[in-house]
Amino acid sequence: MAAKDLFHDAVKQALQKEHWNITADPLRVKIDKVHFEIDLGADKMLAAEKGERKIAVEIKSFLSNSSLTDFHAALGQFLNYRLALQMTDIERILYLAVPLNTFNSFFQERFIQEAVQFYQLKLIIYDPSKEVITQWKD
Repeated sequence: MAAKDLFHDAVKQALQKEHWNITADPLRVKIDKVHFEIDLGADKMLAAEKGERKIAVEIKSFLSNSSLTDFHAALGQFLNYRLALQMTDIERILYLAVPLNTFNSFFQERFIQEAVQFYQLKLIIYDPSKEVITQWKD
């Protein structure tokens, strides 16, 4: 089993504050002999739409000496996890959870913004100290 990200519990708490039901911690996906563990799976009932929204969340802290290296790793995981979900659970939407300070600095760089758009990354911006989600970016 992969190690949990430093801010794993903060993001989990933030989702629960927004009335998400955590259904998997981690969300395990298996395709033949390839196994993935996405940090969280969550569901939420949508009364207005009389349906359910299902998400998967990969949590990143971006605490190493190189945010670019962290981004490379996060992007690779995100793309592989998104493909795996398309093959196994098409209704579940994958999000990359990014700390607020990283989003406000590194994610404002032109190249990173272009990569987010090009690869169609869905982001959850979270404040780890307050354990809240500050923004959803679809």
